[in-house]
Amino acid sequence: MHNIVIALAAFAAGAINSIAGGGTLLSFPALVWIGVNPVMANATNTFALWPGSFAAMVGFRRELANVRRWLLLLTIPALLGGATGGVLLLHTSMATFTRLVPFLILGATLLLATQELITRRLGLVARAHENPSAGWITIVVIFQFLVGIYGGYFGAGIGILILAALGLIGLTDMHEMNGLKNLLAICINGVAAIYFAWSGAVLWKDGFIMAIAAIIGGYLGARVARHLGRTFVRRAVVVIGLAMGIALFFKR
Repeated sequence: MHNIVIALAAFAAGAINSIAGGGTLLSFPALVWIGVNPVMANATNTFALWPGSFAAMVGFRRELANVRRWLLLLTIPALLGGATGGVLLLHTSMATFTRLVPFLILGATLLLATQELITRRLGLVARAHENPSAGWITIVVIFQFLVGIYGGYFGAGIGILILAALGLIGLTDMHEMNGLKNLLAICINGVAAIYFAWSGAVLWKDGFIMAIAAIIGGYLGARVARHLGRTFVRRAVVVIGLAMGIALFFKR
């Protein structure tokens, strides 16, 4: 039953991440609910869902060539932030992280719920900063570093925050932004996943089962999700995230 639960949760997370984002709001709570230590559940979930980002990035490889100037500039703070967030997670006591979990889930759910509003605002901000100054770029790099810390520490809703950072430097093409977003997510989650694995925080059996299920979910489940529509999927994830966050809050 343990293996079935985590496989189904990861399959759904992979499908949801490929179409709307927010899959962590299903896979992470599933691990917690079946009794996995929340810190190890977060580390294992990061490790398991990381490979799915590569397929998404490959799909936007042509668009990445158009934003080459931003690759190194934003990749470095993403890597540093992801590593910092990972270290912070493993230096947070289980009791403290358990208390934080409901708030992290509810916060990420709220972020997902307001994604459309954020996206509309990004268009206005991007047009206002089509030729960003050096000072403004510095602010964006710092913001990306902070996003990296959050991603390495928890990660749900990270894509929305990365898109916000890209909007701040004047990017408006959503294909280019999505390609760069996936690359930065790989950097943040990748360096955190490597640190978690090296530190012994990953449950390998669960991690591999979830990784395989998430890849299959991203490939097959996205077809079903497309029929349902991006808006429906996002709303469903928001409802599930709220329910899980509230339930975990009272479970404490």
